[in-house]
Amino acid sequence: MQKTTVKITKSQINSFQIKIRDYFSHSGRQFPWRETTDAYAVLVSEVMLQQTQVTRVLTKYKEFLNKFPDVNTLATASLAQVFEVWSGLGYNRRAKYLRESAEMINKNFAGKMPQTIAELITLPGISHATAAAICVYAFNQPAVFIETNIRTVFLHEFFKDKQGISDKEIMPLVATTLDQSNPRQWYWALMDYGTYLKKTFGNPNIRSKQYVKQSKFNGSNRQIRGLILKTLLRHPSQSQQQLAQLLKKNVTQISTILNQIEREGLIKKVDQKFVISN
Repeated sequence: MQKTTVKITKSQINSFQIKIRDYFSHSGRQFPWRETTDAYAVLVSEVMLQQTQVTRVLTKYKEFLNKFPDVNTLATASLAQVFEVWSGLGYNRRAKYLRESAEMINKNFAGKMPQTIAELITLPGISHATAAAICVYAFNQPAVFIETNIRTVFLHEFFKDKQGISDKEIMPLVATTLDQSNPRQWYWALMDYGTYLKKTFGNPNIRSKQYVKQSKFNGSNRQIRGLILKTLLRHPSQSQQQLAQLLKKNVTQISTILNQIEREGLIKKVDQKFVISN
């Protein structure tokens, strides 16, 4: 498919910015992570919001920060303690990465959150987009990044009826239209407008090259992974057979998933029984 190149004039940029700001002025949302510039709290929110609905994050965000209010508290917590609070958010590797990031911040950055994308992407599980978002929301740096709601806005406004649009095609527009003086609020506005567009017009992201349809959760290996970790939190030290019985699942399926999450370091085997890693 031929690459689509979109060039916009200063007048178009101004009109676009006015539209986004106008929407935000009367319909902008309020979230607790928008009420802080503490970089650690921003890191927690950004990791939690990856592939997770805002409504699920709202209660967990406060609970997590109450339990682990700073980098050092999280770095010295056990993985079981972190999973206990994280339970319900899914994608438990994110919780492991978050704790490992806290350990690395203590070790490599004297307990202070890094302030550049180059430093932030050295942390486990932190992508360029997440690092850029942290720089924007914590430090108000005019970094350029794309996530699903931002992608929605640009697909809707600049690539109407076009298919197979890559993020490489969108990124120059994000950079060109970026509010250099207040990128933090600008990205909030883009995020909220993107949410509005999805609710009003459907999801334009299906026209993106990056679009991947989410698989069903019920009965999936992803669901069983979470159930295994929840079970081991409540009933530490269970054998493969015991877990299969408790979860009423096929032993072969349980064995495959156990091997996977053991390789990922979420659990470990002690005397033929599984426990949460340290």
